[in-house]
Amino acid sequence: MAFHTNSFLLLLLLLVIMSFNLAAFAAPLTFNVVDFGAKPDNAKTDSSKAFLLAWTRACSSSIPTSIYVPKAKFYVRSATFNGPCKNNAITIRIDGTLVASSDFHLNVKSEHWIIFHNVNGVNVLGGVIDGQGSGLWACKNSGKVCPRGATSLKFTDSQNILVSGLASLNSQIFHIVVNQCHNVKMHGLKVSASSNSPNTDGIHIGGSSYVTISNSKIGTGDDCISIGPGTSNLWIENIACGPGHGISIGSLGKELKENGVENVTVKSCGFINTQNGVRIKSWGRPSSGFARNIIFQHITMTNVQNPIIIDQNYCPHNQGCPGQDSGIKISDVTYEDIHGTSATPVGIKFDCSPKYPCKGIRLEDVKLSYKNQVAKASCSNAQGLDVGLVHSMGCF
Repeated sequence: MAFHTNSFLLLLLLLVIMSFNLAAFAAPLTFNVVDFGAKPDNAKTDSSKAFLLAWTRACSSSIPTSIYVPKAKFYVRSATFNGPCKNNAITIRIDGTLVASSDFHLNVKSEHWIIFHNVNGVNVLGGVIDGQGSGLWACKNSGKVCPRGATSLKFTDSQNILVSGLASLNSQIFHIVVNQCHNVKMHGLKVSASSNSPNTDGIHIGGSSYVTISNSKIGTGDDCISIGPGTSNLWIENIACGPGHGISIGSLGKELKENGVENVTVKSCGFINTQNGVRIKSWGRPSSGFARNIIFQHITMTNVQNPIIIDQNYCPHNQGCPGQDSGIKISDVTYEDIHGTSATPVGIKFDCSPKYPCKGIRLEDVKLSYKNQVAKASCSNAQGLDVGLVHSMGCF
C-alpha cells in the first residue's frame, strides 16, 4: 500500500514540476494588428481602432505579449496607448510603416500623434513612422496662422522603455518626446526632416532620468536632441547630427521656478553643417533652475556655425526678457577632445549671466579652425581653465 501511495505522490510531484516548466517557457502571446481590422491598403483606411484593440488585448494579458505590424503601410489618424497594464513586457514589432494624415487640420486639438502614457516595460522595435508634416511646415513658413502641430511619438509618465531601430520621418513638430519617464533606452534610430522644417526637434527629453540615446542618425530643422528642465543622468553617445541646430541643453529658465539639469554626458558625436554643435541655452530672465555636471567629449565638428556655445541671453522676439539677467546657474561643464571646423570666425562662445557667471568651465584638448586659421573665442562672465592643448584665445 505504501508503495502505491509513494508512486502516486511522485507522479503528482512530476506533473506539478512539468506544469511550472511549461508555464516558464511558454511563448508570449502575439497579436497581429491585421487580425484586429488594420488595413494594409497603402494607408488609405484609418486603422487607429485596430491598433488600440490590439493594445487593449496586450495590456490586459497577464503574460508577456507582442503586437506585430506586418510589412505594409497603415494609416493611423491618432493612437493613445494607456497603462497601467497587467504585464510589464509588451513588445511592438513593426515591419511596416505607420502613416499620419497629410491634412494637419485633422488633429488640430491634439498635441501628439502616437502616445504611450503610464506604461512599464514597453519595447518598440523597428519600423517607420511618417508624420507627413510638410504641409504644416509650408503653412508656418508662409507666415500664415497655423496649428501648432503634433509630436509624432511621445512617452509620458512611463518607465523601462526601449525604442530600437525605429525611423521617424517628417514629423509635424517634435519627432520623439520623453517626458516624466525613468529608465529609457533608444538606439539605432533614424530621424529625418527637412532643414527648413520648424520646431522638428529629433528627440526631446524633459523631466526624465536615466535615459540613454545611442548609435543614431538625426537630421531635422531644429535641435537634433534637446534637453529640458528636470532631466538627470542622461547619456548620449555616437550621434550623427545634421542638418539641424545641434544638441542643446535648454532652453532653460523660461519659468521662475524650474527644475535643473544635471549629470549629462554627450560623447563621440559628429556635427555636419549644423547651426550649433554643443549648446547650453537659457532665457535672459530670473529662474531657480541650473545646469551642472555636464560633459561634452570626443566631438567632431564639420562646418558648424557655433561649435561650442553657452547662450544665457535667449530672448525670442525680444519679449518678456530684454534687460534682465538669466537666473540659471551653470557650473562644472567639461569640453574634452573637440576638433573640427567652424563656419564662423568664433568657434567658442560663452555668453553667460552677469548675475550668475558660468563656473567650473573646463576646456581640454580643443582644436577648432575657421578657414584654416585658429577659430576665436568670445567669453563673457565665464570662469574656468584650459587644460592641455586649447587652440583659442581670450577665455581663461
